[in-house]
Amino acid sequence: MKKRSIHYYMRMLHRYVGYFVLGFTLIYSISGIILVYRDTDFLKRETTVERKLPVNLDEAALGSELHMRGFKIIKTEGDLHYFANGTYNKATGITSYTVKALPTILSKMNSVHKSVSQNPSHLFATVFGILLLFLAVSSLWMFKPQAKSFKKGMIVAGSGVVIAVVLLFI
Repeated sequence: MKKRSIHYYMRMLHRYVGYFVLGFTLIYSISGIILVYRDTDFLKRETTVERKLPVNLDEAALGSELHMRGFKIIKTEGDLHYFANGTYNKATGITSYTVKALPTILSKMNSVHKSVSQNPSHLFATVFGILLLFLAVSSLWMFKPQAKSFKKGMIVAGSGVVIAVVLLFI
């Protein structure tokens, strides 16, 4: 039986891990692009929400209950309080407001991209990060170190590292 080199195994693993992470990469790249525009209404739909909240909430409690940052009551007419994009009836607790949100599938994709360690989706992000790290390192075994293409590849890889570091500080 012929003994296979480390290059053979790394190339094989690189190929199959690369195929495996294709779906992960599509989700992360699409959600990453969408996250860049999260401060705009790009792809967001407006929906009206109607909720019954406790009665007689003050401004701070109402903002907290609605989970709205920078919440402020704009005007009051009798029991009706007006705030950005909605109203709250202090006597009945009926609240109506509009929100702009991404479609469900895009929202789910973004939540995976923004996952935190307490969320089970953090495993997705961690595994994906490890697999990408493996692909980056295993790419060093695609060519023999003596090959001209390997040396040129190292120059291109070094350029990528330098550009990434520069972009971090811009």
